[in-house]
Amino acid sequence: MNGTTLQYLPRFFVKQRLTMMVNRYEIVEANPDGTEGRIFAIAQQKRMAMKEQVTFFADEARTQPLFGFKARNVMDLAGTYDVTAADGTPLGAFQKDFKASMLRSSFHLYGPNLEAFGQERNQMTAIARRIIDFPFSFHFDFTDKATGAVVMSSERQFSLRDRYTVDVPDQRVDFRLAASVAVGLDAIMQR
Repeated sequence: MNGTTLQYLPRFFVKQRLTMMVNRYEIVEANPDGTEGRIFAIAQQKRMAMKEQVTFFADEARTQPLFGFKARNVMDLAGTYDVTAADGTPLGAFQKDFKASMLRSSFHLYGPNLEAFGQERNQMTAIARRIIDFPFSFHFDFTDKATGAVVMSSERQFSLRDRYTVDVPDQRVDFRLAASVAVGLDAIMQR
């Protein structure tokens, strides 16, 4: 797989698996009718790691890495996470906006020819999530800073097990960057 070739996927799903020692996610391709298709990647994050890192694999045995993201610093409240292909080629980055996240979780998204800002759509849900430990559904929209157009959205479904629908209407957003951000939203917000 060439790290520099843009890989675009307009819609996919992220499903968290419950395990004891790691956070594991399935990245599932969406069929044209909106149903779940094949598993595209398996993501894994060690819990309690000093430096956040998630690797996406092509196979269940986790022998073939595809891409991943890693925190630049240890335990940073406004952490920046670099997304790279398996060969180390940079694909982009995302960064938590600590100040804006006080009321609504907020992130910056950076990719080739792209700079976007993402925030929870509903402020009341964001506040309620901070007070009550309940599996609220919530929605993140990332908008292009130059045009205001939505480049990516991630919507958590109302369920006990974390499940997200990710829509990527902007073809400049590499699937690997979008998948990293979608998993990162869950992992970083400790869902």
